[in-house]
Amino acid sequence: METHQLVISNVKVFDSVNARITGPMDVTVRDSRIASLTPTGSPSSAGLTIDGTGKTLIPGLIDAHWHAMFTTIPAPVAQTSDIGYVYARAMVSARETLLRGFTTVRDLGGPVFGMKQAIDEGVIPGPRIYPAGGFISQTGGHGDFRLPHEVPRGICGHLSYTEIIGTAVIADGEAEVLRGAREMLRRGASQLKLMAGGGVTSNYDPLDVSQFTQAEMRAAVEAGENWGTYVTVHAYTPRAIRTAVAAGVRCIEHGQLIDEDTAALLAERDIWWCLQPFLGDEDTIPLPPENQAKLREMTVGTDTAYRLAIKHRVKIAFGTDILFAPELASRQGAMLAKLTRWFTPAEVLQQATIRNAELLAMSGPRNPYPGRLGVVAEGALADLVLIDGDPVADISLIARPDEAFTAIIKDGRLVKNSAQSPPTSEAR
Repeated sequence: METHQLVISNVKVFDSVNARITGPMDVTVRDSRIASLTPTGSPSSAGLTIDGTGKTLIPGLIDAHWHAMFTTIPAPVAQTSDIGYVYARAMVSARETLLRGFTTVRDLGGPVFGMKQAIDEGVIPGPRIYPAGGFISQTGGHGDFRLPHEVPRGICGHLSYTEIIGTAVIADGEAEVLRGAREMLRRGASQLKLMAGGGVTSNYDPLDVSQFTQAEMRAAVEAGENWGTYVTVHAYTPRAIRTAVAAGVRCIEHGQLIDEDTAALLAERDIWWCLQPFLGDEDTIPLPPENQAKLREMTVGTDTAYRLAIKHRVKIAFGTDILFAPELASRQGAMLAKLTRWFTPAEVLQQATIRNAELLAMSGPRNPYPGRLGVVAEGALADLVLIDGDPVADISLIARPDEAFTAIIKDGRLVKNSAQSPPTSEAR
């Protein structure tokens, strides 16, 4: 088999381990891995060379809370359209995600298994996907998006449309939760996602309610543990979070209504906390009027949540949780840059690279992409972004990928290069 080689010469490198810029260096990519980092001017073997002068090479960005199927499609369309149309829109969105420099996403709800397979095979361009499959929800929970005529269960067949297409698993009782968890693992889930409390976008559950009993959540946790992986949960309130932690859950999504004792508990139990910079500003998911009060209640807690996470040194991951809005999807990098409200630019880049990669590694043997992500290091997977400038000095560069990202590499292959446009089949 012919070896594929690429050299980025005379480039500064973001060291995500130590949160600093190093170099200049010559970085050699061979096939799907980073082969070497050497001082600029060292002899290198033949291959395509990209001049990195004045530029910075960072690891490919990672979004740890993504919904690849529903990022750019309005909620009513997602609930009622033919699944083929939903997939077509999602495939376009997948390419756009990759071209924003997000080479990996942890997908936390949606029928993404087929699209993941197509991306991995090089059929369509898109990021690496760590899939949860359908999110598991109790009746009336945050994942119960059934239309009024689909309740009670059985009135139009045993399963609703959202369950049939793989968006959600409605489960009540330990046996149903266990079955749902095992079905997602059977389909290839790298982690499981449960809805442990009320949500903003759902219509039937107040924000303050807790969902699932400890025993129900423990059933999913045991199923995940038997497969060597973990459960993460959607939860805002202390009660929902504490029930999940007691059940053995390893990651909390959101948590904006947390209190200090519960934040301390997350640190004590070594639980990951995947936070989003929800501030009720221009990056807010479009919602009907009846959901606006819940949105306001949630966003008021964002500053407190970040403050408590930092104070208690909880392991923080970054995710956007963008849903139902193409105009928001285009601001994925801008949402990351917004973290400078609480962190230095170097810490922001760490969250979206090495820290998120550490969270992904919790999938253990269910990791679909064995290898090291989130670093520019010898032997690591070659997912890289070449930035015109220094993002530590000017973090706004990551909010302007069209102009600032001069090259994007995924799995050792160029998917964007200002000087050269490779065939679509290269964009894996």
